[in-house]
Amino acid sequence: MTQLPRPRSGPLTTGPARAPQRAMLRAVGLSEADLALPQVAIASSWNEVTPCNVHLNSLAATAKEGVRQAGAVPIEFGTIAVSDAISMGHEGMKASLVSREVIADSVELMVHAERFDALVAIAGCDKSLPGMLMACARLNVPSAFLYGGTILPGRALGRTITIQDVFEAVGAQAAGEMPDADLLAIERAACPGAGSCAGMYTANTMSACAEALGMALPGSATPPAVTAERAALARATGAAAVRALATGLRPRDIMTRAAFLNAATVVMATAGSTNAVLHLLAIAAEAGVELSLDDFDAVSRRTPHIASMRPVGRFVMSELDQVGGLPVVLRELLGAGLVDGDAVAVNGRTLAENVADAARPDGDVVRPVSDPIGREGGLAVLRGSLVPNGALVKVPGLEDVRFEGSARVFEREEDCFAAVTTGRVRKGDVLVIRYEGPKGGPGMREMLAVTAAIKGAGLGKDVVLVTDGRFSGATFGACIAHAAPEAFDGGPIALVADGDPIVLDVGARRLDLLVDDAELERRRAGWKRPAPNYPSGALAKYAALVSGADRGAVCRP
Repeated sequence: MTQLPRPRSGPLTTGPARAPQRAMLRAVGLSEADLALPQVAIASSWNEVTPCNVHLNSLAATAKEGVRQAGAVPIEFGTIAVSDAISMGHEGMKASLVSREVIADSVELMVHAERFDALVAIAGCDKSLPGMLMACARLNVPSAFLYGGTILPGRALGRTITIQDVFEAVGAQAAGEMPDADLLAIERAACPGAGSCAGMYTANTMSACAEALGMALPGSATPPAVTAERAALARATGAAAVRALATGLRPRDIMTRAAFLNAATVVMATAGSTNAVLHLLAIAAEAGVELSLDDFDAVSRRTPHIASMRPVGRFVMSELDQVGGLPVVLRELLGAGLVDGDAVAVNGRTLAENVADAARPDGDVVRPVSDPIGREGGLAVLRGSLVPNGALVKVPGLEDVRFEGSARVFEREEDCFAAVTTGRVRKGDVLVIRYEGPKGGPGMREMLAVTAAIKGAGLGKDVVLVTDGRFSGATFGACIAHAAPEAFDGGPIALVADGDPIVLDVGARRLDLLVDDAELERRRAGWKRPAPNYPSGALAKYAALVSGADRGAVCRP
């Protein structure tokens, strides 16, 4: 075997002066032969907090086998992962987006300190996927990414269900539309085992992005967590990281601007989570790649929606896997000239080479570009007097919607949720939840509890929700997220008053506050930034460093 390079671990383990370091490494089990081999970090977000991560330790063990078989030494460490579903609807959700930065920072610090030569990054839930990819981009050591896989859907009341159905059932029960027994049946059946939430929600959207970016092996985005295929992918990913080390292929060679536009195209074609925009902007920032909301808008306008995935479609990730997985989508987009086939993946092959043998669209889960579900992408970037720096909405079902209503202003998520579940929201309301942005929350909470309650109460087509916070990937309907600038920075959303007319025009990509400039200036003169919700601790540090949602909510000194 050709001697593998040891650019970082070699100086750490060679020569008399490094005897103390070798002594420590011997204590964790490295042999004399191991000390002459490259060291590959196996970074995993395994924990027992959530089904998304509960199985990642076994995948890490198998990835280590792949590293060993490829001629290097694997060394495993862990990082945190917050469960979005468990933290949803209360103060705990403010920690979720912050955890993305902690994950990236912790992996960076471990790889930097321990001088690992390469990295296998393993993640299973919403923020751990972008956090790991941010670390890969930031470190730029040879790296390969592995997703833990999707959960299988549950079944209750004669239908297939996911965690989305549980949140919506809460709203239906509160509105008197569902008996307690049905809510309990849905609760018990929705999450049948290990894996990330089943639809094209945030984790599955980001797994699709990782494959489209080229950081994950072809075909790895869609197989369920409980399949044997996941173990094979883990072993292959470990070997891929070592091959990347051997050839000198680094994350920034893979995560180019073309690759990010490919990932954005997949998000639009699958009507993926609005969170993907936030995360791709952040990963691009770490990779030193120029990417903006305008890029997503341009991609959306030229990309048809071709995959019928929940929450806006009919199918879950395991069903996309059954018809050939993401390569089917990528091959169809490539044939239409919508993605760059020359982008290189972690296996050293181009996107075009990786999808050459992919199946054709089945016509049900994945439609051909010539017969799409929608002529434009699944997400739209809105601009207007209420959101001059942009906002996001999931388009399917809203393509031609023009909604004019009166503002109902809430200073935090809980107050809006209480209004919805106690019948105090009326048709024609534009619900405005502010001071939930990256700085103002801080942490930019997801609001699936509110949006699901609106749908469960039968108001999904009769009200609009606008926030400087975020939505779950399971959210759909007239819900506008990431309003920028946020209220805490004095954005127009901070100046809205009850009764103000607001107009949403999805076709025109507009969201406007119909209040004259003189009145807004009068309000601005009387506006005062509220005191921070958290004056100390991790959330306070985050608020002091974080940028706006339109720039990915990244933290910079």
